[in-house]
This record gives sequence, structure tokens and C-alpha cells, in this order.
Amino acid sequence: MFRGVTTVNLDAKGRFAIPTRYREELQDSCEHQLVVTVAVNEKCVGEPGCLWLYPLPEWEKLELTISKLPTLNKMAGKLRRFLIGNATETEMDGQGRLLLPEKLRKFARMDKKLVLVGQLNKFEIWNENSWNAKEDEWMNADDDEGLDELESLSF
Repeated sequence: MFRGVTTVNLDAKGRFAIPTRYREELQDSCEHQLVVTVAVNEKCVGEPGCLWLYPLPEWEKLELTISKLPTLNKMAGKLRRFLIGNATETEMDGQGRLLLPEKLRKFARMDKKLVLVGQLNKFEIWNENSWNAKEDEWMNADDDEGLDELESLSF
């Protein structure tokens, strides 16, 4: 389970270090094999600064789900091309670093400072400025879209 928000640095080669607290779990769950791709949800689509990072077994579950979508459905085709087409396998090195492909770094406008956001089974990777702007937007939003779907949730 991945949770929390951590600021990390992107080096000149396009690498960043996975925080130490996640490394053992990533070794146990996927032997440091991960998949990074563009994010496709309301929080990230069309916004600079957001990628998804999955441990390989979680990614394979997602691929299986996507493979079952109707092949003639236009939205399913777009999803496959965008999400699967931009997916890149990556492996943590001995220092816990991952290389973000240049194409994905450009897509998400990644620069020196990144934010790694735990999302239970995956991470979101944000450009720090984009994350801060989105966080401010969410904190100041007064919309309640989808609230009725969460009414039964208890904390």
C-alpha cells in the first residue's frame, strides 16, 4: 500500500529516487519492476505534471482489465492507445532510482522537483508546481460532484 506525499528530485539523467520506506515493499511485490505511463483521470488529464507509476503485478491487472474492453469501442481504443501506448517498463537500480523516459518527462513537464503521491496500488508523479496548483484548486473548490456516491462512507 502506497500512501503519503513526498517531494523528490529529478537528476540531469531523468532519474529520481524512490523513498526508502517504499523500497522493501517494491522488492517484495515486484522485484523492483515497475511501469510508468501517462495518467488518465480527472485530476491529471490535460494537466501538466502527472504520470502513473505501477508495480508490475498491479500494471498487469490493469492491462488484463483493459484487454477485455470491446475492440470497436472508440473510447476503449483511445484508452488503449494513450495508456498502454505510453507505458514504459522501468527498474529500480541499486540506489533505488528510476529512470523516467524523456517522452514522459516532456509530456508531464517534469523538471527538477517532483512530487510522488501514494495512491494505494500505484503512485502519481507530479511536477511540483503543478501539484501545488492542483492542491490549492482542490482545497478552494466548492463543487460537490460525486458527493452522493460517498455518503455511505464512514471515517
